[in-house]
Amino acid sequence: MEYHNIYIEEENQVAVITIDRPKKLNALNTTTIKELHNAFKELEEDEAIRVIIITGSGEKAFVAGADISEFAHFDVEQGKKLSASGQELLFSFVQHLSTPVIAAINGFALGGGLELAMGCHFRVASDNAKMGLPEVSLGVIPGYGGTQRLPHLVGKGIAMEMIMTAGMIDAQKALQYGLVNYVVSQEELLPLCQKLAGKILNNSGVAIAHAIKAVNAGYNNNGYPVEIDAFGSCFGTEDFKEGTQAFLEKRKAKFPGK
Repeated sequence: MEYHNIYIEEENQVAVITIDRPKKLNALNTTTIKELHNAFKELEEDEAIRVIIITGSGEKAFVAGADISEFAHFDVEQGKKLSASGQELLFSFVQHLSTPVIAAINGFALGGGLELAMGCHFRVASDNAKMGLPEVSLGVIPGYGGTQRLPHLVGKGIAMEMIMTAGMIDAQKALQYGLVNYVVSQEELLPLCQKLAGKILNNSGVAIAHAIKAVNAGYNNNGYPVEIDAFGSCFGTEDFKEGTQAFLEKRKAKFPGK
């Protein structure tokens, strides 16, 4: 598939999606959201890809927000449709992928950019990264899941402060809050994400997909039943047979991914 605002690089079962709108600080417009949806869908269906990393081009921004010029004159119904379609196409879509997604936050992650990073399964930031949800300074609120995911990640009080003040936090503060897992230099960012991807690749992709489903279900207040069902389902997989047999034989497992 041909893309104009993003590009994809694939190597060793890992795909790196780079949002490539440097003149706009990689801001998300409707075209970019659709391209990202198509890219994630394509990679999710590709059995050769087992981990996805998403980042922004350049060293200034992961995604500096949504492209405000596209919706500045929207009415109420258009605003609702913008939020609903964006969540369906990208932000919730990424959260529920069975392929692990790591956000490599290489600069500003503001508004829709932070919401995209929060939709990923976990986040790594460069030491120059700045994060925030500045929407209330524009007379609107985060509409791509920010009011829901941020409290889960950092707690209600901190999330309320970040949203209501519309302020930015730096990478170290994000690490302190639990918003990101690691902070490294720009040069170390993608190598660390690749290293983490390598650790993921050592494990059962089938089991990981079940784990993602169970963890996500916990935020819908039905996590325990989903975990029980997912746990049981693992017993019927070839990965389970290989993993347990390898353990008993004291060797490294070679998961077939089935």
